[in-house]
Amino acid sequence: MSERAKPERREAYAYFRTITTRWMDNDVFRHINNVTYYSFFDTAVCQYLIEQGALDIETSPVVGLVAETMCRYFSPVAFPSLIHAGIRVGHQGNTSVRYEIGLFKDDDDLASAQGHFVHVYVDRVSGRPAPLPDTLKAALAPLSRRPVSEGGDS
Repeated sequence: MSERAKPERREAYAYFRTITTRWMDNDVFRHINNVTYYSFFDTAVCQYLIEQGALDIETSPVVGLVAETMCRYFSPVAFPSLIHAGIRVGHQGNTSVRYEIGLFKDDDDLASAQGHFVHVYVDRVSGRPAPLPDTLKAALAPLSRRPVSEGGDS
């Protein structure tokens, strides 16, 4: 049997995006519902790509489709809390990227949850895998390093 994964610290992530929880994010157990964590992942990464000019949701000829996703939960989060979503690139291939995300509640230094998702980049028209565009590669470069910055509220 393998050892349970441990939450990482903020310093393990290259970029942060702040996300405000909403009343409706809580479930009947009075914490953020598990499906909402995946929305936080998607929001953090896509907002970063939009800000970097690597994604235009209306016109980008190459778009990322989620092929795989996973999340580990360590401690509950509930409304009202601020989520600080740490992002880094775990792997970059010719047509895919594995984004790794840590979700940190308020001022906590240890992740409440962490996981990943894999974008497979495809041609918008044909739906066939496509090489990563140069603008995307440039946007991904800082996510492979360790400097930490804080993005605005989403």
